[in-house]
Amino acid sequence: MAHTFLMESGQWLIEGNWIDRSQMPIALRGKTVIAWHQSDWFSMVTKLVFPNSDHEDIILQYRGRLDGNEREYTFVLQHSQLGKIEGEGLISPESIVQRYRVLGDERQRRNGFETIRKVDSAHYYYCGGIMAGHSLNLISVMEATLERK
Repeated sequence: MAHTFLMESGQWLIEGNWIDRSQMPIALRGKTVIAWHQSDWFSMVTKLVFPNSDHEDIILQYRGRLDGNEREYTFVLQHSQLGKIEGEGLISPESIVQRYRVLGDERQRRNGFETIRKVDSAHYYYCGGIMAGHSLNLISVMEATLERK
């Protein structure tokens, strides 16, 4: 079964948890909108909110390109807290896995990874983390479910 998340235009609802190092999990909700502009260019906008918390909302604005083999893609991203990001992803039969690095961040050297695993055509499970430094210390993790709207 082909992927519906990322590979098709649509809207997705997000619900899960954000965990900063040495902190308790914080509930989050959000929405992602994906649009395909040409056969190999996509945009994705995500907003995450943290109800009952003073955690600042996170807004992510992606622009990406699918390679000719339709199994690899590259993207640039504007992150409301981290700034400019670039990354790449691989599309496997059951998961979409991507990694990224924060640009202009030589001091902290932040980077991250995300795995989006298909449950069925309308549901995915997301898990990702942000790391920093030469030893790649894990500084935050997000886990969530994605449901097609």
